[in-house]
Amino acid sequence: MRLSPDQLVFWRYGPFSLNATIVFTWALMAVLVAGSALATRHLKPGSRRSRWQNLLEIVVTAIETQIGEIGLAEPRRYVPFIGTLFLFIGASSLSSIIPGFEPPTGSLSTTVALALCVFVAVPVFGIAARGLGGYLASYVQPTVIMLPFNIIGQASRTLALAVRLFGNMMSGGMIVAILVSITPLFFPIVMSALGLLIGMVQAYIFGILAAVYIAAATRKPRVVSKSAPAPAPAPASASTPADAIPA
Repeated sequence: MRLSPDQLVFWRYGPFSLNATIVFTWALMAVLVAGSALATRHLKPGSRRSRWQNLLEIVVTAIETQIGEIGLAEPRRYVPFIGTLFLFIGASSLSSIIPGFEPPTGSLSTTVALALCVFVAVPVFGIAARGLGGYLASYVQPTVIMLPFNIIGQASRTLALAVRLFGNMMSGGMIVAILVSITPLFFPIVMSALGLLIGMVQAYIFGILAAVYIAAATRKPRVVSKSAPAPAPAPASASTPADAIPA
């Protein structure tokens, strides 16, 4: 039983090798690119849309709505990046039901690459939204003492993204493989369905965390206006006017 698709090597020449992670990753990317091209080649702006276009719009709208609920000002701007992460991880999990296919997310190298994409995208979107000076200033807020802690936080959350996704995907595949070898047929089928659900949940969590990190980098600090205090009301007179006293 393999712990990672990296251990399955198809070709090796000296220091160079072609393992299952590379092959399945490129195969999955080719399927996603071909599927996107086929689904978007006959897009129509009117009400007469095809079923594929309706399904595509539902997926894109759902991703855009979820990104907007996190707090990003222009969610459509981030749909290509976050949506691609979600579709790749989700498709990788769903493809695990194909005999002989091992999901690339079961390899630590793939999850590290995805986490590094988020690590690079956060400052790119942050600088685009706040400028270079505004983004760098966020590292010393509220005080300069927080600078090393903010830098460590950037690195640690990238590591957490990679290890969390790798651990969940690898453990799910191992559990199904063990159950297939020691139990009857129907129980592993149920566990495989549960594994698919867990894989989709992990794709959702990864996309949400990426959106949260980008939202934190692009959010501009609030400017509190110091307005002049309102004048105090005049004190009420203790004496009663003479014309107000009833006769």
